[in-house]
Amino acid sequence: MNQRLKFSPSIRQLRAFHSVFHLGKLSAAAEQLSLTQSAVSVLIRQLEEGLGTRLFDRTTRSLRATQAANEVISIAERVLRDVDSLGAGLRDLGQLRRGRVSLAITPTLGEILLPAVVRRFGKLHPEIRVVVDDCAPDQFVSRIVGEHVDFGIGAPERAAADVDTERIMTDTLALVCRKDDPLAARARIRWANLEGVPVITVRPGYGIRQMIDGAAAQAGVMLDVPNEVTFYSTALWMTQAGAGPSIMPTAYAQASRHKDLLVRRLHDPVISRDISLVTKRGRSLSPAAAALAAAIRSELGKP
Repeated sequence: MNQRLKFSPSIRQLRAFHSVFHLGKLSAAAEQLSLTQSAVSVLIRQLEEGLGTRLFDRTTRSLRATQAANEVISIAERVLRDVDSLGAGLRDLGQLRRGRVSLAITPTLGEILLPAVVRRFGKLHPEIRVVVDDCAPDQFVSRIVGEHVDFGIGAPERAAADVDTERIMTDTLALVCRKDDPLAARARIRWANLEGVPVITVRPGYGIRQMIDGAAAQAGVMLDVPNEVTFYSTALWMTQAGAGPSIMPTAYAQASRHKDLLVRRLHDPVISRDISLVTKRGRSLSPAAAALAAAIRSELGKP
């Protein structure tokens, strides 16, 4: 095969050609490119040899462009413009002047953690678009592994060998009750205190329901759960309406700020879960994603 068919000019060669074409002198081109005159001459010679055609007719004082040079200069200029545009685009991405970041998070955690972060991040980086994938808990890990998102914030219900986790906060289970509920008089509420008390919590199938049932079993309590809900917000308004206390994560209960409801951590046992920043193993975060992750850590008081 003809070796010339494989030749691809380098960016340095194209820049040397562009400068010499417009300036007409090796010395002027060398000064513009911050190179030696001999270096520019070598680049032009390499380009001519690779293309198999002469680009300049040399005289004692200057270089004169050949017909071949006149025909290819527009192509060289287009390539250089594209390279310069690519460089500017990459600099914008690196300096957070543009970009896109997506994260997976369950609706409950999103409601607790993201409003203040997204608002502050948007003010600092208005050209970066934040896309939130508010997925179900059982879809969380697959969204990250499948690279549908840059990273996730959550409590994975199953271990996965292809993700890395970084704990950013620890949450506990709490009882939420009205201030006139008999349980509200207790400074310390134990799981044993829930024996025979109708409570509200999430349906079976959620990871946190497994934690609730496991804690009750550990305390030797048979929970009475006449109302099983899909959303914690439903449990809160039902508790507020007098349907009974509810069990949910402390962070969500405290974030709700219902003035007529009390939030009490459940004891004996105290059940906690780690909320983590989850990334696909071996995948680096983009500058925009890393900046958003840092903003989330900052919101939670993490370094």
